[in-house]
Amino acid sequence: MFSRDEARPLTIREMEEARSAEAMVGRSVAGQAATYFLAKVFNWMAVGLGLTGLVAFLMTRSPAAMQLIFGNPLLFYGLIFGELGLVIYLSARVEKMAAGTATKLFLLYAGLNGVTLSAILLMYTGASVAATFFVSAGMFGGMAIYGMVTKKDLSSWGSFLFMGLIGIIIAAVVNFFLKSPMISWVISGVGVLVFTGLTAYDVQKISRIGAGGIMEQGEGAIRKGAILGALTLYLDFINLFLMLLRFMGDRR
Repeated sequence: MFSRDEARPLTIREMEEARSAEAMVGRSVAGQAATYFLAKVFNWMAVGLGLTGLVAFLMTRSPAAMQLIFGNPLLFYGLIFGELGLVIYLSARVEKMAAGTATKLFLLYAGLNGVTLSAILLMYTGASVAATFFVSAGMFGGMAIYGMVTKKDLSSWGSFLFMGLIGIIIAAVVNFFLKSPMISWVISGVGVLVFTGLTAYDVQKISRIGAGGIMEQGEGAIRKGAILGALTLYLDFINLFLMLLRFMGDRR
């Protein structure tokens, strides 16, 4: 038989405190899931960047390979369009492919990017490339941290940054024919702003995916989500690096 105190219903204040405690626990669990998912994304991004750097370095050690790729415009542009196709295919079909396939396609893209970007190591001095890399890493890291910790909703940045990205692509295509140094400098300046902003925007978006329940969907879904997130941040970093290199790079 229950005592009067045991049978007493909860007061409104007690119910509010209970709901508040449940909400705090939920936020804590979601925060841990987001952190764990982001760690996987950044790990795969680092693997992709490392592979790109390794392939680029090995390419510079093989004059025959460099001549084969850059002495044959058809092959070079074929690789460029092949990379673009890989990004589009992986982004559009990742949900329907096996996790292992998604991983292999990401690594294939990172390797091909190393091939096409290897010319940078011959065009610019090693010191300027290294300096640009570290500056890019610092800017990327700062904006990534901002995207993780800010309470501000960055989703409103999306349309603005997307329009900026489209503008960069159109201007780059036009300048491919005009070959204007001034337009190239403007593209680079705008590109630095756009890809810096995209870093914070994408990190916050990926963090929300991690907090939204993907960690409960099994290893396959986690791996595919991490690969897609890694590809997104990899592209942000590479493009930020290339834009900064036009300002900081010293040609040989």
